[in-house]
Amino acid sequence: MQADLSPVIAATAQWLTRAFPATGGALASALCEVQARQAATVAAWLRYPTPMDAALLGLAGPGGSARLDWITGADAAPDDDEDAHAWRTWVDEVVASWAAGLLSDPDLAARAVAALAEGGHGTGSPAEFRRLVAPDAGDRGAAALLRHPDLLAPVAELHRPQLLDRLGPGHTLTA
Repeated sequence: MQADLSPVIAATAQWLTRAFPATGGALASALCEVQARQAATVAAWLRYPTPMDAALLGLAGPGGSARLDWITGADAAPDDDEDAHAWRTWVDEVVASWAAGLLSDPDLAARAVAALAEGGHGTGSPAEFRRLVAPDAGDRGAAALLRHPDLLAPVAELHRPQLLDRLGPGHTLTA
């Protein structure tokens, strides 16, 4: 199932790192990208917990980044080359919103990773998502913008109720 969601995870992580870029050099960019990818992975696995969900996503498509770009002020200029931004069509707004929520709230991130493990995602261990759940000072410094609650709030609040519902008691993920 991971392969089915990999374009959405990659595009959503890329959108997050472009909207909230790393502060620093190449190492900071790499640390920021890892954190964005971990958050997008957890969010995608929560959003599409079964192979059927992933297959339906493949049929319907993720929706793209247009609304997210508008909210964050990252709209493409009219003369931008559309082919250079084709990856944006693979961004999933809900996954981006949930990932933003996870990045800005470590307790919520820990609950989400725990829900993955309970739901049958054997790979959803806290160790695999350490940079998301327990970032060290280097991780936090590299992703200062990516983890800033005030900056992420407009994106995180878009679909926060659905995320909280998904993580609420009595809701079981099936995979």
